[in-house]
Amino acid sequence: MRYSVAAGRALGALGAVSRGVARVSLATSSRVLQPVVAADTDTIGCRRFRSTSTGYNELARERAKTVTSFYNQSAIDVCAEKPSVRLTPTTMLYSGKSPDGSHVLSSAKYLQMELPVRIAHRVKGFRSLPFIIGCNPTILQVHELYIRAYHMLSDFPPITDLEAEGRYCKLVRQLLDDHKDVVTMLAEGFRESRKHIQDEALIRNFLDTTLTSRLGIRMLATHHIALHEDNPDFVGIICTRLSPKKIIEKWVDFARRLCEHQYGCSPRVRINGHVAARFPFIPLPLDYILPELLKNAMRATMESHLDTPHNAPDLVVTIANNDIDFVIRISDRGGGIPHSILDKVLDYHFTTAEESNQDPRMSNLFGIITNNGPQSGPMHGFGFGLPTSVAYAEYLGGSLTVQSMQGIGTDVYLRLRHIDGKGESFRI
Repeated sequence: MRYSVAAGRALGALGAVSRGVARVSLATSSRVLQPVVAADTDTIGCRRFRSTSTGYNELARERAKTVTSFYNQSAIDVCAEKPSVRLTPTTMLYSGKSPDGSHVLSSAKYLQMELPVRIAHRVKGFRSLPFIIGCNPTILQVHELYIRAYHMLSDFPPITDLEAEGRYCKLVRQLLDDHKDVVTMLAEGFRESRKHIQDEALIRNFLDTTLTSRLGIRMLATHHIALHEDNPDFVGIICTRLSPKKIIEKWVDFARRLCEHQYGCSPRVRINGHVAARFPFIPLPLDYILPELLKNAMRATMESHLDTPHNAPDLVVTIANNDIDFVIRISDRGGGIPHSILDKVLDYHFTTAEESNQDPRMSNLFGIITNNGPQSGPMHGFGFGLPTSVAYAEYLGGSLTVQSMQGIGTDVYLRLRHIDGKGESFRI
């Protein structure tokens, strides 16, 4: 009996997900369990106990079927064995426009073949998680989103003309919106499951792969949608004359507004180096990474100067450009990262927010700063910011490193490859 109750409780937590799965026909319809009315006899207590137990176990079996259905998707199994075809940004740049609009059809046909394969790979990744973690209700909701997206994309008829392409675009936009909170949901799910995580390397590999794959999928989908727009400085999502200085200034303004909202002031930011540099690049990943790095630097600066907030030292952002890559260094004088946590700041689910909130002068700056990111708050506020930024940088053929001078401050170096430089470019 003890085992049945425990299993029932675990499966009971999956009720919300079960209802979602039913919507996409991933499981058999649940039978409605009718309440049992016990007769007014001497055995009423015993009968009520047996009836309740029977109904409870039957409900648990129904929910178990729903969970099992996540692991019984033969079409996804087949598709997950196919390799993905990753494009270089250069290919996307030079095939992004044509006078007759054929580039839009070509892009749509590529997406129609590629997206189901990449999504099937991610479903396979969810199945590889330890079962007790994979059964977390929040993680199951994300798993369901991917299964649903796979079926919606796979069921779309072949794209042969611009009318069909228009309908496909509408579907892609819908799925992008449906998945906008996936990173936050994953962060919540793994935080809830933290006590069950025994192999942190396995989880880190899963998160690195899932989050970078998600970035790649969103870049490809957003690129296709953007091909319909007439912007002289863009080909899809690729800016042909990207100014690092301008994109840094945009996110500096964003981070400073958050600081000023909490403190009434914020550190000034000086930008130096190759401030006039312009080159082709994709702004989207920078829109994920830069606000996270700037918010961290501003938070550290303000926390270490709580008694003299109006005299907080400046942040310095340096741009270095060359033929192979470009580097953005963000330097703060926020006291550095303590030796005791330096090795942990790049781990998922580690955050210094708890230490910050222990200071009564701090209010809730960290919560405000980290939960109002540019992409509906993904990767912010759950200890996902820095490790996700590292994964994104490496996915783009670059790196993100942290150098701390305890007692002085921290320098963060973001290095990214040019898409048309002398070195080999990354693939999306």
